Amino acid sequence: THTLSIDEEQALRVAELFNILGDASRVKIIAALLEGALNVQALAEIVGISESGISHHMRSLRQLRLVRPRKEGRQVFYSLDDEHVADLFQRALEHVLHG
Repeated sequence: THTLSIDEEQALRVAELFNILGDASRVKIIAALLEGALNVQALAEIVGISESGISHHMRSLRQLRLVRPRKEGRQVFYSLDDEHVADLFQRALEHVLHG
């Protein structure tokens, strides 16, 4: 049998990732961003929380490189950082739907 070797720092980083994703609002943000880049106002409408609430969540998601910002004038548009984020989300959703 193959055993995955993971050191303490890697284990902590994976745990932190799952901890950040352990929030329904952040899950909804990631789901919304699967469709493409959105600004804070659009995310607030989709997720159903305030713009300041979205901004708060975005700080956490940015720190773990799950989303990345792009400034356009005075607006900030967020998108998923890379395809790994979308893949992780879709795998989790498939697991839930598979039941």
